[in-house]
Amino acid sequence: MKTITTTQDLAAFCAEAAKHPYVTVDTEFLRERTYYSKLCLIQLAYAGDGNDDAVLVDPLVDGLDLTPLYDLFEDAGVVKVFHAARQDLEIFFVDRGIIPAPLFDTQVAAMVCGFGEQAGYEALVRKIAKGSVDKSSRFTDWSRRPLTDAQKSYALADVTHLRVIYEYLSAELDKSGRKKWVAEEMAVLNDPATYQVDPDNAWKRVKTRTSSGRFLAIVRELARFREDLAQTRNIPRNRVFKDDALVEIASTKPQSEKDLGRSRLLLREARKGDIAEGILAAVKAGLEVKPEDMPRVENSREKLQVNPALADMLRVLAKSKADTEGVAQKLIATSADLDAIAGGIRDVQALRGWRKEVFGADALRLCNGEIGLAVKGEKVITFAL
Repeated sequence: MKTITTTQDLAAFCAEAAKHPYVTVDTEFLRERTYYSKLCLIQLAYAGDGNDDAVLVDPLVDGLDLTPLYDLFEDAGVVKVFHAARQDLEIFFVDRGIIPAPLFDTQVAAMVCGFGEQAGYEALVRKIAKGSVDKSSRFTDWSRRPLTDAQKSYALADVTHLRVIYEYLSAELDKSGRKKWVAEEMAVLNDPATYQVDPDNAWKRVKTRTSSGRFLAIVRELARFREDLAQTRNIPRNRVFKDDALVEIASTKPQSEKDLGRSRLLLREARKGDIAEGILAAVKAGLEVKPEDMPRVENSREKLQVNPALADMLRVLAKSKADTEGVAQKLIATSADLDAIAGGIRDVQALRGWRKEVFGADALRLCNGEIGLAVKGEKVITFAL
């Protein structure tokens, strides 16, 4: 179990990895006490089963420069393989503005290959690699040093088993001709916007029960202040104040620290000092927003006039297509997408790309009364009307 602690050794490993068609990658990180993830360990492996083809990289060592790794990430001749890649990719994007390419996510590929909607790593190790994962180090504080052999073994297994999983799934996709499906799914992960949190849009994540423009204007200003502060201080946004406190403040519209002191939900440290000043300034800014500049909630799917019978038929169709194609139903169409289609919305993922070929085209025909559904044996089939 080799641990790389110098830039020279990292460069040597990456140079060797660049000679191979793929490299598997995983990370260990902490995020409980920070806004941005703290990278604690990087695991890498390339094709093979020798002593030097899988390593741990310790990014906490002083003087270690990750540039050789980032150069490898930008090498178009080497596929970068992750499992459930989003959080790993966010770390690298925040650190260096780089998204590894070409990219392959085995979680997505497993859903395309029929391993169900919850294609967890442990399940894939068991079903494909015929191995097991030691769970004893799952809740490790990866920032503490030295790491034990058990911790190192646990971490390294995340990339050694991943080689077998990748090779199997890649071969299955070649057989089925569905690599382009996975490539479409990678579009979101390849988009820098996926990892950029714009404080101006932070309010859209806050769940509220009213569409009042004035109320939402205050929510927007409070969410913007909170996001800016959390990013600047690198603390979790809930350490500033939680969503329920934000909604309470937007409702009560406090004008002074004394008013803030009456809040039932606001943390004590947020009732005075910089945070209190920011809250009061945000409330004031929200109250001063002109009517034409107030935020508006987009047409909520919850308010759609959904034909329940049509929605049920779309669910049956989606289940039938998923069974026929051997693909996780959730990957073809979410429940929210099906309700949206039944409510007349056409700008949904289920009606684009490979999903349209597999499901979307027939879904639209069903909505338009061009086809019906029937049961034949154990299968659901479509027929022209």
